[in-house]
Amino acid sequence: MLLHNLRIAWKSMQRNRTLSFLIVLGIALGIALSTTFAAARHAFARNPLPSKTKVLRYVRLDSWDPQKAYPGDGANTVPTQVTYRDMTEIMKSKIPARQTGTFKTMLYVFPDPKVSRPFKETIRVSHADFFPMFAAPFRYGAAWDARADASGEPVAVISKEMNEKLFGGADSVGKTVRLEDRDFRVVGVLDDWTPSLKIYDLTQNRGVGAPENIFISFAWFRPMNLRTFGNSDGWGPSPAQRGIEGVMVSEQTWIQMWVELADADAVAAYRSFLDAYALEQRRHGRFLRPLNNRVSSIPELMDDFRVVPREANTLLVVSLLFLAICSLNLVGLLLGKFLARAPEVGVRRALGASRLDIFVQHIIECEVIGIVGGLLGLALSAAGIAFLNAVMKTQGGRPGFFQLDAPMVGLSVLLALAAGFVAGAYPAWRTCQLPPALHLKVS
Repeated sequence: MLLHNLRIAWKSMQRNRTLSFLIVLGIALGIALSTTFAAARHAFARNPLPSKTKVLRYVRLDSWDPQKAYPGDGANTVPTQVTYRDMTEIMKSKIPARQTGTFKTMLYVFPDPKVSRPFKETIRVSHADFFPMFAAPFRYGAAWDARADASGEPVAVISKEMNEKLFGGADSVGKTVRLEDRDFRVVGVLDDWTPSLKIYDLTQNRGVGAPENIFISFAWFRPMNLRTFGNSDGWGPSPAQRGIEGVMVSEQTWIQMWVELADADAVAAYRSFLDAYALEQRRHGRFLRPLNNRVSSIPELMDDFRVVPREANTLLVVSLLFLAICSLNLVGLLLGKFLARAPEVGVRRALGASRLDIFVQHIIECEVIGIVGGLLGLALSAAGIAFLNAVMKTQGGRPGFFQLDAPMVGLSVLLALAAGFVAGAYPAWRTCQLPPALHLKVS
């Protein structure tokens, strides 16, 4: 029966191709817009590291000025990063299985003169645990270890792209890369690594952007007088010490702090540790605001940092309303199309077809129209997503950030079926209510 109704629906669409094309086009435009903006929102909202959701936690400490709120939405807003001295103190805890502080800086790279001229490059500074914590894949070698952090070994991990640029893509483990006036020994080369968001640093551009191409140990922060190339906030009087020594003891927050906690008990223990640390600091004149430390999971952090732009939510709602309007505007076209076949419906009713049979047959025809419109809409949305990716590649260096993946295709199909039903339910109901005797007499 289903195949019979599908065959009738297909023949009906071919009977008046112009009208059918207009109806399909209306649904396709609505599907294209809604799928494109749904994919845009999905790109920001999807968890970039689901395998680490249960263990990774982002640490924030409320060391801010007690006289005024931290810039944000409310009095309870917490600084997004931690100070250097707070990082060094809380890293003495043995509760986390892994932990790292990290920040971004900018240095000159001096390659072999035969290869390239010196160039400026963004550098990620971190501890050894950074790589296993964020599941960074390696093509050659491995990350440096905690001993290298402790002893200050000049070691570096470079990306696949940087390895291609400096060493022609060969295994460069053991070779050196010169940063400013120091040589760093390459201990690892990353493989392709394009997480949907740089979850380890959401303080700039909501984490949109490619991972850095060179990573060095935090041990080189002081010897190289490294300064953050990212956001920083601070308050209080300027320290008596000048330069990097002053930064180390100031209330300037500029480090992203991550820990890996095995289970809920470890999370609770670490929260207690942070509160105890804050109370201890209060005795030294710091942390004078009410206790408000945060140990956030990845989803909580994405909500707090509002990774999904408000504009993405607004555009998605507008596009869904546009699809609803398109569907409602098609009601009249479908009603005219169905009523024109009243004699045919009368014959079927006279031969024993029930009103439910007539209704189902016309609904199936609407759903076929919806599916065809949905397929055309998917093709249009693929073009829209390609345009958005071209813009993102220019602005954020992230080609392929927006994707028409399986969830988005499934959403598009569901929207197409819903649009077909909304557009066709009333015309199908009116058609099945037609009295058959009148049209049989006319025929």
